[in-house]
Amino acid sequence: MVIVDTTVWIDYLTGVRNSETDWLDRELDQQRLGLTDLILCELLQGIRDDASFGRALREFRRFEIFETGGTELAIAAARNYRDLRRRGYTVRKTIDCWIATFCIRERHSLLHRDRDFEAFESEMGLVVIRP
Repeated sequence: MVIVDTTVWIDYLTGVRNSETDWLDRELDQQRLGLTDLILCELLQGIRDDASFGRALREFRRFEIFETGGTELAIAAARNYRDLRRRGYTVRKTIDCWIATFCIRERHSLLHRDRDFEAFESEMGLVVIRP
């Protein structure tokens, strides 16, 4: 399963072309793709009108959406954040710690365009799609 991060979805939906959006366009019907509940929230909260919100929600529901909330993941994400900080890396966003920790624990790959995930890849074994 490949989890597609908000950074890639936003570029894709706004027509920005880069290696990640090209990969997503090519693989949309070839790969098993998913997103987390938090990624879905980030995507939907940026939509201004109700009609677009409804269309986007219908489109995203065609992918597997993982519910990631819970105490165990919260503790694991905090531990990963602290471990990376001890190693000299500062992850800027809590949600990125949450997504990366979820992917590592569930053995999902991640397609992203966000430098906060790089430390999770180099230090913790996060599998990243490199188009």
